[in-house]
Amino acid sequence: MVYEKKYENGLRLVVKKMEGLMSVTMGILVGTGASVETDAEDGISHFIEHMQFKGTKKRNAFEISDAFDRLGAQVNAFTGKDLTCYYSKCTSDHTEACFELLSDLFLNSTFPEEEMEREKGVVCEEISMNEDTPEDLCLDLLAQAFYGQENYGRNILGTAKNVKGFSVSDIQKYKKARYCPENIVISFAGGVDFQTAQALVESYFGALEKGAFEDRKPNVIYCHNSLVKCKPIEQMHLAIAYPSVPRGDKREDFVNAINAILGGSMSARLFQEVREKRGLAYSVYSYLSPFPECATQNIYAGVNPAHAEEAYDAIFKVIETMKREGITEDEFMRSREQMKAGMFFSNESSNSQMLLYGKYMLHFNKIFDFEDKLNRLNSMTYQDAQEVLSVMFEESKKAVAVVGNTDKPFAL
Repeated sequence: MVYEKKYENGLRLVVKKMEGLMSVTMGILVGTGASVETDAEDGISHFIEHMQFKGTKKRNAFEISDAFDRLGAQVNAFTGKDLTCYYSKCTSDHTEACFELLSDLFLNSTFPEEEMEREKGVVCEEISMNEDTPEDLCLDLLAQAFYGQENYGRNILGTAKNVKGFSVSDIQKYKKARYCPENIVISFAGGVDFQTAQALVESYFGALEKGAFEDRKPNVIYCHNSLVKCKPIEQMHLAIAYPSVPRGDKREDFVNAINAILGGSMSARLFQEVREKRGLAYSVYSYLSPFPECATQNIYAGVNPAHAEEAYDAIFKVIETMKREGITEDEFMRSREQMKAGMFFSNESSNSQMLLYGKYMLHFNKIFDFEDKLNRLNSMTYQDAQEVLSVMFEESKKAVAVVGNTDKPFAL
């Protein structure tokens, strides 16, 4: 069963009770991230996520982590382009104690100056680590090639220069504008009942007042560039992005099905052609990055520099053939079953369900309907998928990114 409650201050609660589970995953989701940052704020969403764990009015950084460990609980957080999430998983008998801890670090962080200076060093090391991870670097560069340096083109980590300059007042100003109840969803999934979750939320978040919420919208710009970053590494990493349908679009399921056929599994066309038949890449795949206003269909491959042009051409041959000849009914049925299986597998994980229902409430302000989604997948037709394919992969609007020991970008 799934339950929801919407409070007068805008805060929303969603609870997915999963019978038979002895654990519960709880999350606090905030509708903010890199895409709504200004140049001066670049990286602040991620830096705040780190600093929330560094001390509250009644616990220091060690006492926070030690308290979770004493419960046998897991705790973590992540920042995305339009979402920041703080979450924990514990055994059901520790639900109240665990939520109190999660609420404390979320609501009562004090951002001690000494901890802040240390954490700036930690985040700068994370930025350096990203620079030394060429696959991640390539995909970040791809977003920049498609969207530019703002909105969804921003790197979530920000710049070391910005991070080193953040102050407590910068954090407080940003939180006042974005960490507001109308921009927050609290999600529970697992061995927890609605009454318990509701009582906990009202106990710890009941006094949360509406603030000066800034409902920022990314100023989306499409650049369609070809960018290159020279790194003295053995492989060449290349990525391609095409425009796709935004989150919630009625064609979204069909686009997901076509993506699965293109590069979503070992039987997908890219894997079979580029890796299995030609031996040009170890890693080659495709994925979607949907947002409220826009989306990209992304393709990635890590290849030997001597065969980079051949791999690039092979990828486009796969896309060209798919566009010209369409997909087969067998491929469509296979991808549809993969999507349905993914839903069922996710339904058995409290972590996945917490995120699924929390994000859906945050993005669409309603409960995710599992049965409706399953019915929509079952009612998808091969003919409709072919029609959606006909408007995908617009060559004139693609973007390309390359990371490797070269300063030459690929031609668009």
